[in-house]
Amino acid sequence: MSAAMEVWALEGVPEVRPGDDLVELVADAAGGTLADGDILVVTSKIVSKAEGRIVAAADREDAITAETVRVVATREYPGGITRIVENRLGMVAAAAGVDASNTDDGTVLLLPVDPDASARALAAGLRERLGAEVGVIVSDTLGRPWREGQTDVAIGAAGLHVVDDLRGQTDAAGKPLMVTLPCVADELAAAGDLVKGKASGCPVAVVRGMGRLVGPLDLPGARSIVRPSERDMFRLGTEEALERGRREGYAAGVAAAGAGGGGTFDEGYAAGFDEGRAEA
Repeated sequence: MSAAMEVWALEGVPEVRPGDDLVELVADAAGGTLADGDILVVTSKIVSKAEGRIVAAADREDAITAETVRVVATREYPGGITRIVENRLGMVAAAAGVDASNTDDGTVLLLPVDPDASARALAAGLRERLGAEVGVIVSDTLGRPWREGQTDVAIGAAGLHVVDDLRGQTDAAGKPLMVTLPCVADELAAAGDLVKGKASGCPVAVVRGMGRLVGPLDLPGARSIVRPSERDMFRLGTEEALERGRREGYAAGVAAAGAGGGGTFDEGYAAGFDEGRAEA
């Protein structure tokens, strides 16, 4: 394990516009300061801007709908409706990751088309230009279930191990570790956000001291962190799961009552409700 870790904001990255070469911008800002084993945490906002993921949106809700694959939960609040959805990247997040901050009026930013591919391109370019074996994390800000506030997480990664698989090893007391799988990419993304900030104009952070995590560019990216929905114990919000159970219960009740097999609406409803709620 590393005895120490340093994290600092990389100053000198200018405002990013569509079509800008991020490799050039980051390399120029870094100069000769990057070394083998360094990890760059790059906010997804500048990746989206460079890739032209800026869309006109008089109504941000339309952009959210277009990026949504599955609605997980919705809640009304005095200013409107919060939508927690699964987006096309498989991430479950508020507003599908659509961002209206730090953009021109009437526009919103969508997440990169493929954050892992964006991270690989940036890492490969920086390795070639600077001669340093670096890793890259593309980060975005998300909330967490059952926790107030937000933190940055990795939505793209290249050239580093995104998890530190400790399963099969033993702890300090000699007990076997059965499920210990720290998501180091998310931890590094959060560490980077502490120095980048939200309004500092420094969209890139450098992490030094975690070189043991850096490796080939073809290591699994951040997409591998996303838990498949079929393994998610909380696929829907409580209200949405209950509503699905009620719909399927009603349909099953009607079918049972009209099947002529002696079943009743109540029996069919109860069975359908339980099945629909469990599937949710």
